[in-house]
Formats: sequence, C-alpha cells, structure tokens
Amino acid sequence: MSVTSRKTLSASPKFFNRELSWLAFNERVLDQAFSPQYPLLERTRFLSFVSSNLDQFYEIRVAGLMQKVDAGITRPSLDGSAPQGLLDEVRQRAQAMSQREYACWRDSLQPALAKSGVKCKSIDQLNQTEFTWLRAYFRREVFPVLTPLAIDPTHPFPLILNKSLNLFVSLRNLRRKKAKPLRAVVQVPRILPRLVKIEQDGGKDDVFVFLSEVVRHFVSDLFSGHEVLGAWAFRITRNSHLYVDEEEVENLLLSIEEELHNQRRGAAVRLEIDEQVDTEVLNYLLESIHLTDADVVRINGPINLYRLMSLPDMVDRPELKFTPFEARVPAVLSQRGKLFREIGKKDFLLHHPYDSFTPMVDLLRQAAEDPDVFAIKLTIYRTSGDSPVVKALMDAAQNGKQVTAMVELKARFDEEANIIWSRKMEEVGVHVVYGLSGLKTHCKCCLIVRREGSKLKRYAHLGTGNYNPSTAKSYTDYSLFTSDTAFTADLANLFNALTGYTRKPNFKKILVAPFNLHDEMIRLIKEETAAAKKGKNARIVLKVNSLIDPDAIQSLYEASQAGVKVDLIVRGICGLVPGVKGLSEKINVCSLLGRFLEHSRIYHFQNAPLGKRTYLGSADWMPRNFFRRVEVVFPLEPTEMEKEVLETIDGYFRDNEFACELRSRGNYVAAPKRGRKPFALQQHLVEQSVEATNREVETLRLGRASGKSENQSERD
Repeated sequence: MSVTSRKTLSASPKFFNRELSWLAFNERVLDQAFSPQYPLLERTRFLSFVSSNLDQFYEIRVAGLMQKVDAGITRPSLDGSAPQGLLDEVRQRAQAMSQREYACWRDSLQPALAKSGVKCKSIDQLNQTEFTWLRAYFRREVFPVLTPLAIDPTHPFPLILNKSLNLFVSLRNLRRKKAKPLRAVVQVPRILPRLVKIEQDGGKDDVFVFLSEVVRHFVSDLFSGHEVLGAWAFRITRNSHLYVDEEEVENLLLSIEEELHNQRRGAAVRLEIDEQVDTEVLNYLLESIHLTDADVVRINGPINLYRLMSLPDMVDRPELKFTPFEARVPAVLSQRGKLFREIGKKDFLLHHPYDSFTPMVDLLRQAAEDPDVFAIKLTIYRTSGDSPVVKALMDAAQNGKQVTAMVELKARFDEEANIIWSRKMEEVGVHVVYGLSGLKTHCKCCLIVRREGSKLKRYAHLGTGNYNPSTAKSYTDYSLFTSDTAFTADLANLFNALTGYTRKPNFKKILVAPFNLHDEMIRLIKEETAAAKKGKNARIVLKVNSLIDPDAIQSLYEASQAGVKVDLIVRGICGLVPGVKGLSEKINVCSLLGRFLEHSRIYHFQNAPLGKRTYLGSADWMPRNFFRRVEVVFPLEPTEMEKEVLETIDGYFRDNEFACELRSRGNYVAAPKRGRKPFALQQHLVEQSVEATNREVETLRLGRASGKSENQSERD
C-alpha cells in the first residue's frame, strides 16, 4: 500500500496543524487511487473523492484562512501557525496535490482503463464513426442549451457561479480582422452528463468524451462570422460559509434559503484553469474575480475529476469493480410486521454496511401503518435524494400519527436538500422543527410511541450515521434498536429539549453535547488515568473521524504519561502527536481507508463500570462537536453486542493491508506486517456477513424441510 510519507506536518511539540492534517488525509485518499490493490474503476472513485474533498476544503477552510488574513488577524493556531504563513503553505500543498491528482489520471488510470476497454478519448483520438455520432449529439443535445455571454463595454464580465465549469473564448470578427480580439464566456451545462458515452453498434470498447471537450471543440458553432482564436476551460471556487444570525432572523428556513442564493456568489478563493491559457486572458480573469496568481491551479486535463464518479456506473465491467455483496438482514428482523415484538424482547445492534439498513426503514414503515403507533420523532441531518425514511414519516402523518421531524437546515452542503424535504413534510402534516439556536443537530435518534394494551410503550433507534439508506451501503456505522426504558426516557427528554425551551435536560444513560458529553469524556479519561496510577492495566480506545479538541488531547497525553495504553483510530484530522518521549509514548494512532468510508464513532474505557465502559455515538472529538452541536453518545451493556464491537476494534489494529500508522513527524507509514498473515478488516467483515446470511438461509431451508411452521419454531 502506498502511504503519504513524502511530506510531514508542521508540528509544535504537542499539536499537529488542523489544515495540514486534513491535507495529509486527502493525500492518503489519493494514494488509494494509485493503489493496485483496488479494481480500476474503484480507483477512479477514489480519485473523484480527492477532487470533491479539495473543493470543500477550499470552500470552507481556505476561505476561512483568507478571511483571517484580510482581516489582519495574526494570532497563531494551537500548533503555532500564523494565518498568512499557514495560508501560503496550504496553497502550496493543495496545488501540488492537484498536480499529483491529474498525473494519476493521465499517467496511471486513463491508460490502464483504455487497455481494459474503457476509453476516455480526446476528440482528435476519435475515429470517423465516433466523431460523426458526437457531432450529431452536440447539435441535438448540447447546442440548444448553450448560451454564449459576450464581454464588452456593454456586457461586463458575468457572474460565474460557484464550481460551474466554463469556457473563456477569444474571438476575431472576420470582417474586422485587425480589431482587438473579442471575449466571451460559455458555461458548460450542468444539466447534461459531464461524461458523454459514444453509442456504437457492436463495439467492444466503452468510449467516453468529457462534455467540456465537446463544447470546446464545437464552440465555433456559437459564434457565426467569427474565428475562434482560443478556448480555455476554467472553474471558480467560492467561499461557501453560511452567515445567518439565528438570534436575529424571524424565519430560519427563509433566511438560509436566501443565504444559499448568496453563497453561490461568494468571494472567489480558487481559479482552476487550462494550463495552456493565454497569459493575457489569465490576468484578465484574475483581475475580474479579485484573485492573485497564488490562487491559480493550472490543470493539464479535464477540470473537475469529481465527474469520474459516474464512470463505474456507466459501464458493465464487473471485473473492474468490487465484488458485490448483499448486506445481511438478521432473520429475526426480516419480518417487517413483527419488528416491535422482536425489539420489545431484546436490543439489536447492526453494523452497516455489513448489516443492512433495511430494518430501520421497515421499522418506520411499520410504524406508519400500525394503528397502535401514536407518535414518531426523528432527527434528520443528511438523507438520500429519494429518501424512504422521509416517505415513511409523510405516510405516518397522512395516517393521522403525530410526527415530528427535527431537520438540520445548516447541514453543510445539504442545506438545499433539507429545505426541500422540510417543505414536502410540512405539506402533509409533519411537524418540522429546526432545533436549538446556535447549535447544529447532528445526533441520529428516533423515538416511536406505541399503545400496547392499557399502556404506552416507547421504542428507540440510536445510531452513529445518518438516516440515509444510500450512504449506509458504503459508510461503516452502528444502529441500536431498543425498548429499554432508560434509553427511551432519555430520548423523550432530548426531543422535548430540541422542540421546546428546556435548556439542560437530565439524562440517565445517554451523553449529550453540549450538555454533558465533553465533561463526561474528560472524566472517563481521568478515571482511566487514576486506574493506571494504581497499577491496574489501563486502556483507552477511541474511533473517531477527527481529533482536535485541545482539552481532550491534553487529557490523553496525561493518561499516556500515567501508563494508560491509548489506541486511537482516527480516519482524518488528528491534532494529537503520538510517540513523543515523555509526552505520548504509549499512544498509537492508526487510520484505515478502504472500500467503505469509516464513519462509526466508538469510545472504550477499560476500567469504567460495566455498562459505562463502551460507548457509540455521533460525535467526533472536536470543539464544534462538544460545544456547538447536539450529539448523542450511548453506552453498550456488557453483552454480546459489546463483545462484537471490541473484537472489531481490535481488527483495526490487526489490519496490515489497508491500515497505516501516524508517526510523530506527521507522516503515515503502512501498518507493519510483523510476520503476520495478511489481514484486511473490511473484507473480513464482508465475509462474516456473507457467512451469517448463508447460515440463516440454510437454517430456514432446513426448518421448511422439517415441516415446522414459523410459530412452531418459535415455541420450540
């Protein structure tokens, strides 16, 4: 496995810089695109992730640094980096990453795909048949939706929307050949596929052309009577922060809608442009969008490789993709109409994507149809575009149930989708609320109230991931189904706090940010530290996406110095410096990037009381999660569920195929083999899921063969 060891992070003795740590993470994503361990088309997905991640990094993090510099802020961050120096280093590293990203496409993936029959061609590489088809496609599908925008004294430089792909065209009027060249901008239509598949009769190869290349080649059709002197693709990235004062606005939904409209027109932070661009044109663009040469990323290839994300779905080449598998649905939860009965008997813990998300969707559908269900409450941070979760809530409301959806309108990059869903739900009678002022609601919770006999009984779902069936197929997350009265009472209190005016609710089992999560996590670290000082074997295990909270990091340092073994699984940003003598000698940080995106959060404290030893939840260890978001962390009882989670945790440190380890200089190295057999955790869990499914199918088959009915089997 290739790992990012080329550059190290700028580190103080105690902290890595947040921005540079993120760039190191994205470098490791890029490493996966180079890695022969993955099928070719899956490597293109990793490459598209790199591009998308960089977009968001510029939109938020680089934009924030530029604002600090413009405001004259000089206060250094925790690692000692001043804003201007950090901005310079971030620009340099991000641009170098972009160059490596495109080298991966040009020199590695594109040639390898071509050898396998998936050819992304330039127009001059097309044969006559292919070119003829493409010409007809342009006239039929593309030309009608193009709008050339002239630039002259009466037509100033147009407003270029965030991340839209455009062509800057230089022209000469054939009747005035000695006149100064004319200028125009043509936007590449977002409504059309960015990869055009050329239809062929009987062709063995799949042939594609990037839409931007098509528009560039035929752009002269838009300018009759003019000669095209040059056409260069470019793309502007803009500041995408939302600026909404929740204390002052009267209608949060309308205010965010307005701000999203403004967001597309935020200040420019990056210009991506064809590296062959004319110098005069480049200078004109920079002047028009108020950037400098330091903000330019020169591209040798098709701008915005995120568009490669669609390529694997456009070709039928199973040998170039991951072997598909069907996520397991535990047999006891596969009987949709009996979910309340089964959850009422015992708790269930599912591990996605190895276990299917279907039981959660089925639970909501059953609740929507069940005449004994009175109320449903659920949080929505992100969901899918055709969300069956939201559909079930709407069906429930139409069936007369009291349905409350706590929708987070400020879920970054999903604000627009959540607004659309909010309006649809309100139309059918769902009570939509937007949470507490100044806080994002990031927790994943559902509460269902059902009448059973003369009493009301509550059922709950708590998770580490979003209510999104699509991402549940590719993100690793946990789902707990329970009717435990302490859990359900806690969730009732939480929802009352989110929808009412309770400022500090009481909780029996769950930990909730910003109320008590940070203090309890620090307390648990300190108790483990105290145990080590008494001579006990002490261990802390954390699995998070990001770790940058300074108080938590300091507490972990103190634990390490006291003899606590601290094992950290940090997917992305890590501000903690491991392996420093006298500071963090007993701290080990590993990271795993693979087929699935590691998203679950796990917190384990070896010497904590039973039932308070292992927690799952939605919170990373960042100040925003502890103090500016509503997060829920829930404990596991010392049952088979906890045992399975801890076994999985140990698997991360056994993985010597896809895991890597963070060193004190900020570089990542491949997890050492140490003479062990190759072990890949995610593949191991896939195989376990398949085996469990096969066992359950075989058990069902044998049951049917024996002539036993389902009810008989249950009595037995």
